[in-house]
Amino acid sequence: RLVLGDVLDVAATRKEDWRYLIDVATLTGAIKVGLGKDVAGLFSNSKELAERLSQSGELAGDPVWAMPLVQKYRSLMGSSFADWTNCTDGFGGAVTAALFLENFVGQNRWAHLDIYAWNDRPQGALYESGGSGQAVQGLASFLEKL
Repeated sequence: RLVLGDVLDVAATRKEDWRYLIDVATLTGAIKVGLGKDVAGLFSNSKELAERLSQSGELAGDPVWAMPLVQKYRSLMGSSFADWTNCTDGFGGAVTAALFLENFVGQNRWAHLDIYAWNDRPQGALYESGGSGQAVQGLASFLEKL
């Protein structure tokens, strides 16, 4: 989370004219518990971006599910020696991880895809166990429509 926060901060503070900032990462096991291994959690500060990513994922067979950025949970990230703590008590772990990342995106339209991206055994088009490439097809579909 810390490294990804740094990357988002660098991207957000560059003088580029970003249309969107999108990150894809596995930050917790919480999203797998809630959505299973085949559906990515989608956190975004932009309803328009979230809708576009959802539609693209659905068309590509790479589903995402919109998750809430519960602002009340920000209070769980308080720290006596840092701006924020990057880990809380575990409840709402996917939400607090996304809220932590949101601290680094500034005013940019941003989305975080919380993925599992692991295939435990061969199935379908994935002939081997290992990394599944989750989110790649959905993002490719999204980019084709820009």
